[in-house]
Amino acid sequence: MKADCLIQAQDLCLERQHKRVLDQVSLTVERGQIVTLIGPNGCGKSTLLRILLGLEKPDSGRVEHQAGLRIGYMPQRLSLEPRLPLTVEGFLKLARGACRQQIDEWLTRLEITAIRQQDIQALSGGEWQRVLLARALLIRPDILMLDEPVQGVDVQGQMALYQLIPTLRDELNCAVLMVSHDLHLVMAATDEVICMNGHVCCSGHPDKVTLDPAYQQLFGQPLAHYTHHHDHQHCLDGHIEPAQHL
Repeated sequence: MKADCLIQAQDLCLERQHKRVLDQVSLTVERGQIVTLIGPNGCGKSTLLRILLGLEKPDSGRVEHQAGLRIGYMPQRLSLEPRLPLTVEGFLKLARGACRQQIDEWLTRLEITAIRQQDIQALSGGEWQRVLLARALLIRPDILMLDEPVQGVDVQGQMALYQLIPTLRDELNCAVLMVSHDLHLVMAATDEVICMNGHVCCSGHPDKVTLDPAYQQLFGQPLAHYTHHHDHQHCLDGHIEPAQHL
């Protein structure tokens, strides 16, 4: 692999119950890239992430990781024992290599300091998503894998998160690989889109992909990319503050 290549997958195939879930899927993720997997439900996006993480094995094909690769993973769902007495802070302390200073930093950055002593079972969907993101960031990952990161988050929170992702990429000098259904918002926050439907239908820069016949067959005519030009900013917890200009 090239020096800046973090993950490379070649010709991945997987079959379940006589259904081809992945068919000759290949991709490369390089440091500094934001890559988004899109496609209809059941098209293999989350399965592909799990294979890249080593949580599942393909029937054929191979995955290569850069030596010593640190992966921060935010799953679409994480089920915990409902009777387990665990606060947000206690949950984050379980992350590999987590320390108090880092926990404080990400609680503040993701605007969830107020819920640090709250029981995780009492969190809203949006709060839980932000806690999972904080957990993924604690190891200062080389690549951040996000499976539907705005699930359960209101529209303002979605916009704030998608605006935060490029900042995290720059600060951590990492790559981001995410699965998303939020086409209108996510297109403005990604460098490369991979459109899947069991196989790779098309891939490339968002402007190119949205004009591809394979994309339009799945999603219809392209929408204009979302851009944000207001004199205020939407925060992750939903409140609005004046924009800070450097």
